Amino acid sequence: MELSQRQLAITEIVKKNQPISGEKIAEILGLSRATLRNDFSILTMTGVLQARPKVGYVYAGPINQSETLEELLAVSVREIMIPPLNISQESTIYDGITTLFMYDVGSLYVVNDAHELVGLLSRKDLLRASLNKMIDKTPVTVVMTRLPQISTCFEDDLLLTAAEKLRTLHVDSLPVLKKSNPKVAVGKITKTRIHDYLIENIKE
Repeated sequence: MELSQRQLAITEIVKKNQPISGEKIAEILGLSRATLRNDFSILTMTGVLQARPKVGYVYAGPINQSETLEELLAVSVREIMIPPLNISQESTIYDGITTLFMYDVGSLYVVNDAHELVGLLSRKDLLRASLNKMIDKTPVTVVMTRLPQISTCFEDDLLLTAAEKLRTLHVDSLPVLKKSNPKVAVGKITKTRIHDYLIENIKE
């Protein structure tokens, strides 16, 4: 996977002016911050840049071996996915909020009695639902996002495919479905997990 000309230009700007904000980079290139969002995502996900809150972007290190990076992204999702955190569809919104903050995750998968995925609860869904005074009685099915509106991937998909889907859809995670039974989520792949995997292996 090779960086685009615009991504290379962004990298050079950061090298010369770090730390520098995304707005300032966009101004130098004569583009909008929104136009560069995907480029920043790729550069930080691959470890070329680091985004530091209230500071800006800094150069993290060169990636000259594009073939090595391509090899890292050619593994299957199964190899680096993390276990899903499931919650029963009979659970209440209160149960969902408690579980989400207890395990400090960004989303919960809602399953039926057959352990099949029926919906997804995001942190935003639960925070919004917490305004309801009946959270201890209202089932999570009322506020969850239902299939087929949930974006997913399969355990045999290439990591590059999943990463591209995360970038394109502007989501933080994808349920990983079982190939032999697409109704069952066997894992979760997130931007953070991909980022950590790349950084660990690139350092090696």
